[in-house]
Amino acid sequence: MNALLKRVWIGLATALIVSLAAGVLPDHIQMYADGRIHLGAPAPTPSPSTAAPTPESTSPPLTRDAVDEVIRTAVSAAGLDPSQGRPTVAAGANSNRTGWVAVRENTAAQAEMNAIGADLERQGWTLNPNPNGDRSDASRSYKRGGWYLLVSTRGKTQAPSTTSTLTDSQTYLTLTGLQLNLADIPLPEITVRIG
Repeated sequence: MNALLKRVWIGLATALIVSLAAGVLPDHIQMYADGRIHLGAPAPTPSPSTAAPTPESTSPPLTRDAVDEVIRTAVSAAGLDPSQGRPTVAAGANSNRTGWVAVRENTAAQAEMNAIGADLERQGWTLNPNPNGDRSDASRSYKRGGWYLLVSTRGKTQAPSTTSTLTDSQTYLTLTGLQLNLADIPLPEITVRIG
């Protein structure tokens, strides 16, 4: 009975690891009909007659300067002056992070957030699925060229510092950019047989 319970726990742990890895790096998970699961770099194809799947096309990598320009363009498209806000990361301080923040009235912030998102999509950014459902006031994440942009509003209770000067009718409108390349994170090659 103890050996059976151990096999069940190992199977559950393996299933959890595989499902998490499949969500983060789907092109590094291979499941075979005989129950084997391969984690890591794609295994070589068994036969040269079988064509390898075509990798998903991606945008060329973007520089931080290009992402800063995307942010300025999207903010301007929402009817705002980018100079009325402030950068969240100093120029030249970090090449893989950037951002912009401005104090806005609650009544206008949602429409401005929507306009910024619409312009990001016009510029070729892809909207990520929203884990918070389809709420219109939820933060939105966009991706392109190895960068992720989060567009959100943060009220007084979520302000970046305790010395916030926000009134009850104001919020922070923020764009936060982060460069991530998940393909560069090495996964160990593991082959597991279930069953």
